[in-house]
Amino acid sequence: MNYTAFIAQFLSSSIPRFLKSSIPRFLSSSIPRFLSSSIPRFLSSSIPRFLSSLPGRQTGSIPLPTKVGIKSSIPLPTKVGIKSSIPQILLLVTVLSIPIKAQENLDSIALVWAKGSFGQLYELLSIPNDAHFPEDIEENVRWCEKAFASRGFSFKRLETATVPLLLAELPRREGLPTVLAYLQLDGQPVDPAHWFQEDPFKPVLKEQAPQGGWEEIPWNRLEGELNPEWRIFARAASDAKGPVMMFLTALDAMRMMNKPLPYNLKVIMDFEEELGSPQLPAAVERYRDELAADVLVIFDGPRHISNQPTLTFGARGIADITLTVFGPVFPQHSGHYGNYCPNPALRLSRLLAGMKDAEGRVIIPGFYDGIEIDEETRRILRAVPDDERTILNKLGVAKADGVAPTYQEALQYPSLNIRGMAAGWVGEEARTIIPATATAEIDVRLVVESDPERLIGLIRKHIEDQGYLVLDRKPDSRERLSHDRICRFDYSISYKAFRTEINSPAGQWLSRAMVRAFGREPVKIRTAGGSIPISPFVTTLNIPAVSVPTVNRDNNQHSPNENIRLGNYIEGVKTLLAIFSEPLQP
Repeated sequence: MNYTAFIAQFLSSSIPRFLKSSIPRFLSSSIPRFLSSSIPRFLSSSIPRFLSSLPGRQTGSIPLPTKVGIKSSIPLPTKVGIKSSIPQILLLVTVLSIPIKAQENLDSIALVWAKGSFGQLYELLSIPNDAHFPEDIEENVRWCEKAFASRGFSFKRLETATVPLLLAELPRREGLPTVLAYLQLDGQPVDPAHWFQEDPFKPVLKEQAPQGGWEEIPWNRLEGELNPEWRIFARAASDAKGPVMMFLTALDAMRMMNKPLPYNLKVIMDFEEELGSPQLPAAVERYRDELAADVLVIFDGPRHISNQPTLTFGARGIADITLTVFGPVFPQHSGHYGNYCPNPALRLSRLLAGMKDAEGRVIIPGFYDGIEIDEETRRILRAVPDDERTILNKLGVAKADGVAPTYQEALQYPSLNIRGMAAGWVGEEARTIIPATATAEIDVRLVVESDPERLIGLIRKHIEDQGYLVLDRKPDSRERLSHDRICRFDYSISYKAFRTEINSPAGQWLSRAMVRAFGREPVKIRTAGGSIPISPFVTTLNIPAVSVPTVNRDNNQHSPNENIRLGNYIEGVKTLLAIFSEPLQP
């Protein structure tokens, strides 16, 4: 049978009526042109169902997407149901063998493989990942070991004083540069009472309700036509297990297409990022030979607020301070001792208020020293398509703080943020007492130009200048009776800031990949406002680092009802496909 006759017979017997109507066009055009113009929608709905019907694969074969809901840590087709799968296999192989450089081809491939990955995403999100519970983290580590091993990686646990880091590596090929990818697996603690679903670790699919908000829809809707505005709600859906599954899914597609990556690949997985990665600096120093690479790419964080494809070339570091101001030894009756016993809540409030002016600028002398925004930097900042009014509307505030004239410029400065306060009781538990203590939790976001120890020292000196005895412990009775104002000051520095030049070779490489994927330059952000534990890699390994954020910014990261938008998940797979197929050198 000649090829044309075989295809005609295949179309008439095995493919939906959708394809039958396209036979004349197929017979009069090239196969690649036909496949890129006529089949993408068919692929997006039919290939995942076809793949889920295949018999189990032999050990060592290339993993295929699974039917949504299959509980398996590696992508194994498990269900038999199609009488003849050979023609469909030929179709899939033909589609996936078209050159990956076609943008419309990336769209089709990303959609097919994203749909096939939802079962594994469900499984990964179902594993609790609060780093305060090492037994849960161990389950996440084991899941990652199996997932990467099934894709041809070797792996090694990098032991630390708490939980390990996990390093995975594809077989090394001589003469190629090495990319080190950073992935985060742990998540913020959860308070189930504030989640609008049964369990934060039981993912649910939701769509926007006509009256506003979100309403749950059946998970198996993911097997049909996808609405990019649907969202999957679960802890770590965006921060950052969603990007982990995008990464694995793109690798699966590359393997199926028999397209080796044009560089060596190592992957470092962090299971304590939400705790500030306290073991990371020492681990990078200890395992620097194993981690050696030419460039670091971080797959974490949200895109620009416009949801356009984004590259981020730096991030602020972070330090935290706990301030406790002391009052009476025990809470006292406000009737008996009001107007007599000093109230620590009031004193703490005055202490904090004295750190900033009415416009939100830190007024501690020297806090902003060393920060210079020249005209070239302002040009880079202005190129980011921010709409200041839109940002304020999303925040629900009328006016921004006065640190800088724009949002992007404000991120170039260190910040001093009061992230929580506690004194006495409030609400239904309010009591007529003078509290014994008042506590404030502060985070200080760091920039490259600022030395964190110097900033911490400036804050401590400011407190001492207000007449406080500053201790690193509780005061004893002698100190209580001899000092009018006493404050306990505890701090830690998690990690410093980092920044890579936008026009560096690493930046140019990732920009080329993004342009090929999306047909336009990505939004390029000089410094992100959030913090990620990357500076130990940059300083110890002496390599540049760039972040590739993929998730939607309105994902409720760190909050109840965290979610990921399906459109972002699919485009994340597409982004990874472009990066995995782009050489570091043009």
